[in-house]
Amino acid sequence: MVVALAMEWRELLFANWPVDPDVVSAHLPDALAVDSHDGSAWLSVVPFTNAAVRPRRLPSRLGIDLPELNLRTYVTVDDTPSVYFFSLDAEGLLGVIGARLFHHLPYYYARMRHEHDGNSRNRFESRRLHPGARPVGFRASYEPEPTSERLDLTPGSLATFLTERYRFYTEAPDGSVRYSNVNHDPWPLYPADVTIEENTLFRANGFADPPGEPVCYYSPGVDITASPSRVRKNATR
Repeated sequence: MVVALAMEWRELLFANWPVDPDVVSAHLPDALAVDSHDGSAWLSVVPFTNAAVRPRRLPSRLGIDLPELNLRTYVTVDDTPSVYFFSLDAEGLLGVIGARLFHHLPYYYARMRHEHDGNSRNRFESRRLHPGARPVGFRASYEPEPTSERLDLTPGSLATFLTERYRFYTEAPDGSVRYSNVNHDPWPLYPADVTIEENTLFRANGFADPPGEPVCYYSPGVDITASPSRVRKNATR
């Protein structure tokens, strides 16, 4: 990023699949090490609305709202737990172009719909339309499980491992590894009731579909600030 950004991540689903660490490692830049929990690496599909996106010093009313869908995993660099994004699909064409040109992020343009059914259930649909990119389709509905209580993010728990990370990495088109630091309050998380009708994100990113059902969490969201993007030195392939 060329400037620090502020944004509001709203109505998120974290759908998380355990996979063999060697499977994930084969898809990472050499500078990044797979982070595992109880012997498993994890791949996570995260749909949400990225609301009020703007340079950090501007008021939220001047920001833009963009539905977004990403595929991520978990890495460590210099003993810092971090997120690595394989791909990020978003609705706004200009935002996607700007993210690719100026922020070096692997964004793809998609046609998206994120709405409520009038109660607490979210409906999220995405169809990638980015020229030359592998097609991606995703359709799901989700909500917090009825009567569920907020999860206690205790150190060492799976929910903490999958969400409480304050740095993310990506690989730029030139092969450089870039990172940004993020700041936010701890995630308010709840067990999620989820129906996934279509999901081709794994295949589009070179993975086989993981077996079994995902571990799913819902969050109403947090406010986030992200630092400008930086190149990790000596991290190119």
